[in-house]
Amino acid sequence: MKKIKVLPVFGTRPDAIKMAPLIRALRECEHIDLVVCSTGQHKEMLDQVLEVFGIKPDYDLKIMKPRQTLESVTSDILNGFKEVLVKEKPDITLVHGDTNTCLSCALASFYNKVLCGHVEAGLRSFDKYLPFPEEMNRVLTGRMAEFHFSPTYENKKNLLNEGISPEHIYITGNTSIDVVKNSVTPDYQFKNPFLREYDFSNKRVIAVTAHRRENIGEPLQDICYALLDTAKRFSDVEIIYSVHMNPAVREIVYPILRHERIHLIDPTDVWDMHNLMGKSYMVVTDSGGLQEEGPALGKPVLVLRNETERQEAVLAGTVKLVGTDRNHVAACCAELLDDQDVYNKMARAVNPYGDGYASERIVNAILYEFGILKQRPADFNP
Repeated sequence: MKKIKVLPVFGTRPDAIKMAPLIRALRECEHIDLVVCSTGQHKEMLDQVLEVFGIKPDYDLKIMKPRQTLESVTSDILNGFKEVLVKEKPDITLVHGDTNTCLSCALASFYNKVLCGHVEAGLRSFDKYLPFPEEMNRVLTGRMAEFHFSPTYENKKNLLNEGISPEHIYITGNTSIDVVKNSVTPDYQFKNPFLREYDFSNKRVIAVTAHRRENIGEPLQDICYALLDTAKRFSDVEIIYSVHMNPAVREIVYPILRHERIHLIDPTDVWDMHNLMGKSYMVVTDSGGLQEEGPALGKPVLVLRNETERQEAVLAGTVKLVGTDRNHVAACCAELLDDQDVYNKMARAVNPYGDGYASERIVNAILYEFGILKQRPADFNP
């Protein structure tokens, strides 16, 4: 029987983290001929992830440039990925999430009449400018993709409301939970030098990431001052902030967050980040992935945004939207630090995002679509 040639593509650190378990599952399937492509949209941070997961792309488009623009990223990926498609002639491409890599590779697939599967499909904030440009990236990708691998039923409903046929929508859970399932261990040894020597005992650690495009500027300044206020108010609290390499982020963060109990570190690999969250008291972030991963570890997550495409977590009570206002962010941190009942309610809420088998479901869905499996795989049901 002819194998299915599958071409997953990613370009950013979050993409690579979430595609890694799927790539592993595809590689292990005897019916699949796997070809892997990286666009190199975020080169430095991406290489770190690939090394951790042992992924060596067959193609690296290396499109990253200093201070690159949305226009240059989109066009460079579109042209570069077309050449890969022409050479490899895959049966299906797999794109992930909401990045420019996702949109550009879905568009290139469409232009070349190659079937495209969208991993993490159906997330919506319903505001095309928040997050920008991610919301429109995923909406447009949804119009071009043939197969839709949605983490939750709510994501599927969004697609159905947009006229996508239910026949090709699969509820799989999120692949990020597949990663968490294997990455956090009690005896974990950190690779980051600071974390390796850090004593987590007798401290309430707040793990922080904040770097979204729409937060750069005054919102990120307010976030930093709120973190500073929190550290000053609670003597047993320490903050570990994994700071994005973007110079526009660092130019704001480093001058403000000068405090003996606030520790600024370079971006960690996924295992370090998951184990940092596992040892932390709570998570404060504007990241999408951490909204899924924190609850899987039993950690309350405060989301530094005014909206989220992950409403399931808000409804489940595992995350709380807190925006970027200095006083409000500080007050929400204080509530979790002061009120054990509020903390326990968030920490013990059921995570709606997966059971660690999303990658397996996606592989089975592909096999079903290409006629190798005769029975449609069951949807994830939390």
